[in-house]
Amino acid sequence: MTRTLFAFTLAALVGTAAFADETKYTLTGDNTKLTFVGTKSNGKHEGGFKTLTGTATVSGSDLTTLKIDVEIVTDSLYSDDTKLTGHLKSPDFFAVKDNPKATFKSTKVEKTAAGYTITGDLTLLGKTKPVTFTATAKADGGLHLTSDFTIDRNDWGMSYGKGKIDDKVALKIAVDAKK
Repeated sequence: MTRTLFAFTLAALVGTAAFADETKYTLTGDNTKLTFVGTKSNGKHEGGFKTLTGTATVSGSDLTTLKIDVEIVTDSLYSDDTKLTGHLKSPDFFAVKDNPKATFKSTKVEKTAAGYTITGDLTLLGKTKPVTFTATAKADGGLHLTSDFTIDRNDWGMSYGKGKIDDKVALKIAVDAKK
């Protein structure tokens, strides 16, 4: 009985120590910026999303354990042109009335020579597709992560203006979350 109690206590302490080492960061539109650049033959437009919520969890400072779960409010979309913002919210692009949220949930983080490769599931317009992007990141009293990458908007059925608007959209993520 004493050995069983000792083993149970030891297991509980080890489990608690591992859990205590995990840090959860709250992600908001204040500490996490998600912006985009869409291009066409005669120019470009910039924009982003003002409202998002989520968490990023990491064990100690080992960023290969990073788990990201973010929900983006699509109606918080903005661009450098008021008329364009309205059009981007329409069924031609984000269809915000029918798709009020977009999500990203990481599935794997790998260390590379230049930083990290983050893979996860991105849901837009009700369609979930895997995406992989490179990032620089560190966890040192806070979570700091930046990434610049592109996605093909057609992968989610966003094909309005095909041939006039470039298929690739540049995304930029900047996280500066504190404990």
